[in-house]
Amino acid sequence: MAYNILIVDDSSIIRKVLIKTLSLAKIPVGELYEAANGKEALDTLNDSWVDLVFADINMPVMSGVEMIEKMRESGLLESIPVVIISTEGSSTRIDELKAKGVKAYVRKPFTPEDIEKVFRDVMGESNGE
Repeated sequence: MAYNILIVDDSSIIRKVLIKTLSLAKIPVGELYEAANGKEALDTLNDSWVDLVFADINMPVMSGVEMIEKMRESGLLESIPVVIISTEGSSTRIDELKAKGVKAYVRKPFTPEDIEKVFRDVMGESNGE
């Protein structure tokens, strides 16, 4: 099964690195969407079928936290898992995000192995599928 994935980060370089990392991790990707901030991400989520969101926290226009809160209000967070990818890594912040419904947290810089493990955990896949 191929997954539609949305990558939300204000850095186009980080988005490209994550796209390459998904490929190296052999994640079965269907459609790949990109957004530079939470507002663009919400627009994409309203217009397209997305199975998984990878998002940064700190972005202009609308932060990752604001995006998560809007997804939660609209019920999107219940059906679309969000994985935070950020340099910010305090345990308080991670706990706060998980309390809001975030499924996982990956600290930058990340490896293909990090992304594959989180993907498999969040999507409930084993390595053999």
